[in-house]
Amino acid sequence: FTLVETLFGVSIFILIVVAMTMLARNIWIFNSFISTGLSDIDSGRKTIKTMTAEIRTASSANTGAYAIAQATANSLTIYSDIYDNGLKEKVRYFINGTSLQKGVTIPTGSPLDYNPANEKITTLMTNVTNTSSIFSYYNANYDGTTAALTFPIDIAVVRLVKITITTDKDPNRPPAPVTFSTQVSFRNIEDNL
Repeated sequence: FTLVETLFGVSIFILIVVAMTMLARNIWIFNSFISTGLSDIDSGRKTIKTMTAEIRTASSANTGAYAIAQATANSLTIYSDIYDNGLKEKVRYFINGTSLQKGVTIPTGSPLDYNPANEKITTLMTNVTNTSSIFSYYNANYDGTTAALTFPIDIAVVRLVKITITTDKDPNRPPAPVTFSTQVSFRNIEDNL
């Protein structure tokens, strides 16, 4: 082999190694993007499914309190039998920083009471970007185009809640933010009272 042939062979080898390294790097980066996106989508779907089931079955508390205890732009408190044990738990969905959390208080004592000190808090979703407004409320006249009720909300007229959650693990890189939205009507709240 001459020096020129050796340099030519080494150059081709280096080009192949660089190309393979770039390909492996790109595969790793795209895998990271896809994994993050799928994780956000899975978390969002599970959260929306859980919240929908629990809100839909909200009803009067065991103490006689109205089914909806609080309704704000970033917090919703209801009474619902989420553990299917015959008792209505006090369920509070709220934003804490960039996390959507759920607090559950089981009634205790005789007579039953919802002691705030007994609230168990879990995180449903992290990296929530629309932290100022995730809940919108509508009355019985909602037809799909009606404007949401204005704050402060009169909880006695609320018949439907729209939940909109946007999540983005890292705003500076792909994938783009993912938005989850659903509307839930309260099945156990009567209009003819």
